This record gives sequence, structure tokens and C-alpha cells, in this order.
Amino acid sequence: MNNSNSNDSLKTQYQKVIQQTEFLLSAPTFKLCPDDTGLEIAFAGRSNAGKSSAINALTNQRQLARSSKTPGRTQMINFFTIAEDKRLVDLPGYGYASVPEEMKRKWQIELEEYLVERKSLTGLVLLTDIRHPLKYFDEQMLHWAKDGGLPVHILLTKADKLKYGAQKNALLKMQKELKKLDLPCTIQLFSALKKQGIDELTTVMGNWLKLADG
Repeated sequence: MNNSNSNDSLKTQYQKVIQQTEFLLSAPTFKLCPDDTGLEIAFAGRSNAGKSSAINALTNQRQLARSSKTPGRTQMINFFTIAEDKRLVDLPGYGYASVPEEMKRKWQIELEEYLVERKSLTGLVLLTDIRHPLKYFDEQMLHWAKDGGLPVHILLTKADKLKYGAQKNALLKMQKELKKLDLPCTIQLFSALKKQGIDELTTVMGNWLKLADG
């Protein structure tokens, strides 16, 4: 089997597993997370970055992750089972002024601890709207991940809102910015609406979760 066919076969295997993802539980705090065993990947981003849409597109399930009608209101940490002892974690969206300052501070302390200390966390998928540059808290997340030695994969979401040339320019600009900030990570274009970039994301997640190992 040539390398291209081998990669396609692996991607198909990953897709079959990821599309079987099921809801596990919602936790109001990290102390109530499932046991710190196995492997998990966390999805994070601002409240309007399209996180729920990305998870639903990735798993090919329309209602797996439910978006709140009021951005910033969903403060639960949602866990999904991908395979035995392998999980997807949907972290609460951040970045909305409507959330009280005290809650923001408490959440930031817990989030940093989770990203740096959680042993089963094997990767972070950070979502950001392609039309907006990285915000302060996005950068903070990347620094925490770096401190914890955690690999990061960035999705430039809602890529369908821009023409192809503008998409590529936004991608190059972000790559330069990350290099300047000395924040090593991989990055791609993504559109849940157009199913753009799902294969690439599936491959990254499959490798992180070692889905080929059964």
C-alpha cells in the first residue's frame, strides 16, 4: 500500500471512531471532572468562535454539542466519550463582558490548572474566528498550554466568510504572529458550514488520541 492510500485508510479509521462520539457528562467545576486517566482533547475558544458547530461537524452529529443562545452563559465543562478511555472536552466559551469579573477570575485560575496539571490532556484545539486576530485570553491559553508542554492545534473558524485568497492571507498572518510570540502550534482553515478542514482536524485528533492503536 502506498503512503497516500495508507493515510486515507487511517483517516477513514479515525472518522469511524470519532463519529461514534457520545455525551458523557457535564461538570460545573474541574474538581468534578472524570478520573484523570486515559487521553482527552480539549476544545476552547471565545464564546462566538463556533465551537459547538465545529464539534457537531467533526462528529457528523447535528445536536451533539448544543450552543447557548446567549453567548457566555454556558459555564459547564462538557465531556464526550470518543472511544474507551478517550474523551473530547468542550470547555466553556470565554471573552464576553456579561460574565461577572469574579467568575472570570475563578474560571481562569481553574482553567490554567486544568491545562497545566491534567495528566490525561493530550492536546488543545483552540478555535478563533478567522476575521479577528488573537485576543488577549487566546494568547493566555496558548501560553498556559506551552507551560504545560501541551500541543495546540488552532482552527481559524468561519473560513467560508472570506474568499479563498483572503483565507490564505489570514492563515499566513496568524502563522507569522504565532512565530513572533514564540508559541509553537499547528494551524488550519476551518468551516463547519462548508465541512472545510474536517479531514485535517480528524487526522490531528486521531494521532493525539492514538486511535490507530485500538
